[in-house]
Amino acid sequence: MFQVLSTDGQARRGRFHCAHGGAVETPVFMNVATQAAIKGGVSAWDLREVGCQIALSNTYHLHLRPGDERVRTLGGLHRFMNWDSPILTDSGGFQVFSLAPLRKIREEGVQFASHIDGRRIFMGPEESMRIQSNLGSDVAMAFDECVENPAPYDYAKASCARTLRWLERCKAEHERLNASPETINPRQMLFGINQGATYANLRVWHMERIAELDCDGYAIGGLAVGEPAEVMYRIIEAVEPHMPADKPRYLMGVGTPVNILEAVGRGVDFFDCVMPSRNGRHGKLFTWDGTINILNEKYASDDRPVSERCHCPLCQHYSRAYLRHLFKAGEVLALRLAVLHNLQFYNDLMAGIRQAIEAKQYAAFYTEYVERLAGRI
Repeated sequence: MFQVLSTDGQARRGRFHCAHGGAVETPVFMNVATQAAIKGGVSAWDLREVGCQIALSNTYHLHLRPGDERVRTLGGLHRFMNWDSPILTDSGGFQVFSLAPLRKIREEGVQFASHIDGRRIFMGPEESMRIQSNLGSDVAMAFDECVENPAPYDYAKASCARTLRWLERCKAEHERLNASPETINPRQMLFGINQGATYANLRVWHMERIAELDCDGYAIGGLAVGEPAEVMYRIIEAVEPHMPADKPRYLMGVGTPVNILEAVGRGVDFFDCVMPSRNGRHGKLFTWDGTINILNEKYASDDRPVSERCHCPLCQHYSRAYLRHLFKAGEVLALRLAVLHNLQFYNDLMAGIRQAIEAKQYAAFYTEYVERLAGRI
């Protein structure tokens, strides 16, 4: 399923195999298609064109709309969105954090009030596994609680103990569903999620316990939710030695190009974040020399592409001045072109990282780009 092909320090160059699509080369950025589409008018075909290897969709949102049972009757999520490469589905656990005013947590699971129409929805480990099985994703994430940072120590301790119990229930239900002759994807994998807020001792304890359950991969969750970046890096350093070396490592919801460079150097293989699409829709574009705010007046007559190094549809065919005009005119094409550019950049960044690890030059790659990517043009 997962092979570590080479290392350079803590950075790992790997290969991941799923039921759908060919091998996934890691480190990899998973492009976020929350509701089976990337915001900004980007299709599954577009994802292939900009080098996407894995799409990430959300269990909670697809359960609400159009409904996981409906997706199942239509042949599963891959067929529904016409995407034949791997899909990872988040469990709904992040919504325990992001929809805090609309939910109530108990041992059995979480009671939500739908953000769409207010109707009551219950989701626990078994429900999350059944929804993800209906979707037929390649990787199902365990149901967990993502707590806000900073969190009181006693609450974080009780929460990660409950998340451990939830993982045990997820694993049992996941195995049952995969063994069913009616399952869409009997090769669906399960990733466990490490929690423990910003307390290193809780993180280590939790990681050691969930590693005993022998999941197909492991994620570090509950970071990039309010804590300083240096705290996030410190937690990764504490957890990484306790993560199985032969399993994929996923840092959930991260992040900026600099976050990715830092985390790869600490042994992380998988990333996801809404930042490239969200920033693109607001005119913030990533380049190898830093970020551009295309709405600035200085680009009104700039006939250069956003980046000479980029081969996305925007940079190959249009100027900075034209993209700025589209934004100012309220044209939807602006969103599409900007999002495609940012997704291309993120996927190109990961390709550069993989090449650097293979060449044993990751430290030099990091040094060359960490400050440039943090800057603004």
